[in-house]
Amino acid sequence: MSRPRRDPRLAREAMRVAGDARPRFDRTSTAGFQPVETAKRQQLAIIVENPEFWVVAVADRGISDLNPVDRQVLGAARALAGKSGGVVLIAERPVDGAGAAGADRVCVLPPDIHPQARAESLIAAIRTLEPRHIIVAETLDGGDLARRLAVALNLPFFANAEQVSERGLVRGLPAQRVEQVAQTPPAIITIAPDMVPPYAADQREARPLPAPTSTCSEWQAEMLPLDTGQLPLTEADFVASAGNGIVDFDLFRQLAAALKATPGASRVVCDAGLMPREAQVGASGTVLAAGCYLALGIAGAPQHLQGIADCQHVIAVNTDLHAAMIARADLAIVGDAHPIMVALLSLLAEEDA
Repeated sequence: MSRPRRDPRLAREAMRVAGDARPRFDRTSTAGFQPVETAKRQQLAIIVENPEFWVVAVADRGISDLNPVDRQVLGAARALAGKSGGVVLIAERPVDGAGAAGADRVCVLPPDIHPQARAESLIAAIRTLEPRHIIVAETLDGGDLARRLAVALNLPFFANAEQVSERGLVRGLPAQRVEQVAQTPPAIITIAPDMVPPYAADQREARPLPAPTSTCSEWQAEMLPLDTGQLPLTEADFVASAGNGIVDFDLFRQLAAALKATPGASRVVCDAGLMPREAQVGASGTVLAAGCYLALGIAGAPQHLQGIADCQHVIAVNTDLHAAMIARADLAIVGDAHPIMVALLSLLAEEDA
């Protein structure tokens, strides 16, 4: 019996942990020990040329890459598309990793802050694609957008779905202790956050699609400056937190204001009365879903790490190389946070000048 040939360099590369500046390898993975041809086949994306129908997944408004809710929307779209349909991700920003999240096509529309203008831009794309289903997250922006689409296009609508499949949709009514089931999924669907699992199968193509020609909208909106210090942690996209390693809290607040970040803190700091209780981050405080989390002088207790599990990017500054927060971080700076905060303020002042 012939033995399968293995490429040790390919095996080592398959075990590399993505997104880490320093080379790190997951040796518990079996991907690196597959035959060469099998590993190469897994690197190829699934290509769908002419699907029977399209399912549109609309990314939530944001400033960074796909967030967890966007991935859940794509997971729901993939479930409805099945083997015969294709999934189109429509976003208002360039995104990375759409293929791994389940998108066969990606269409990037110009951003528009007015909700009605945003709906009109999306309607133009929908009329071009003629999808069978449109899926949006049941968030503040997404829920408003879905209802505008349902009214403008006169399409049936199902809100707050918790289970999505080709066989139907399910949502709970806790007050009545019953579940509502839609056996035929309607055209427009919103999904409840953190209920539908994201796509976790083979890579898709994520081929770019041209944006439809936009018409001049009569709707105008004005951007008003936001005081990030008054923004609740649950709504913040950028959070800077202080831990037990911070002594100068006036300096910390200056940095948070200069970065336009919402200030947070560890439980130890809040227990000491150095920061208000509503600023506490962690399982016993506020659980975050921010795009970026800056941890200054935070060692990383288990409860705190639970509170930032859904943060997209984590930056840690700590004197302890072996701190749990350093291991969790995407970018780690080993050193005293105070001179680093002074340097950051200086750089920000230079940029403003």
